[in-house]
Amino acid sequence: MRLLIAEDEKNLNRILSRHLQDSGYTVDSCFDGQEALEYIEAADYDAIILDIMMPHVDGLQVLKEIRGHGIETPVLFLTARDSVSDRVEGLDLGADDYLTKPFAFEELLARIRVLVRKRCGNKTNIYTLANLTVDTLKREVRRGDTQIPLSSREFAILEYMIMNKNIVLTRENLGQHVWNYDYEGSSNMVDVYIRYLRKKIDENFEPRLIHTVRGAGYVLKETP
Repeated sequence: MRLLIAEDEKNLNRILSRHLQDSGYTVDSCFDGQEALEYIEAADYDAIILDIMMPHVDGLQVLKEIRGHGIETPVLFLTARDSVSDRVEGLDLGADDYLTKPFAFEELLARIRVLVRKRCGNKTNIYTLANLTVDTLKREVRRGDTQIPLSSREFAILEYMIMNKNIVLTRENLGQHVWNYDYEGSSNMVDVYIRYLRKKIDENFEPRLIHTVRGAGYVLKETP
């Protein structure tokens, strides 16, 4: 899952970015609202964490502009402004959640998981397809009773695929949600990791779940 953090307190921004990356997320970060708008225009994020009081363009205006352009990415306001009127204004503009500083990082993680679950219509952190189970909280993958160890990148791709099961995903879709702007690898890395996943979760199991859609991309689905 790919997140954007827009927070002008640089130390907090760096700490959040590092902790979120350690928790398995792909993270882009910026320090003012104008940068945030540019990032959001250029990439498809799974959730956005916005400070309200930022230089150039504040978080409320960022939210107003992206909602005005039809961008429905979940937004969590992370701010020191905790008055009822501030919360109401943010929620009325289209924010999905609101967390005031100081906060516990574990609560931030839980709220991000809720935002992502809501977007894909799941009620829990466990996603299933046939005999495949993906637990996004414990970061565990099973086929039936067999636990399958995955690298962080393999898990990220499978996580995005099972959250979008039965939907054909292009290589660009997958790449945008797994790698950030700092990535400098080769353009075929999605194909490489799909091969790794097939070997681990499909090769010795039935039914096969990862399918290539010629000329389009890949889909995770159960076929008869």
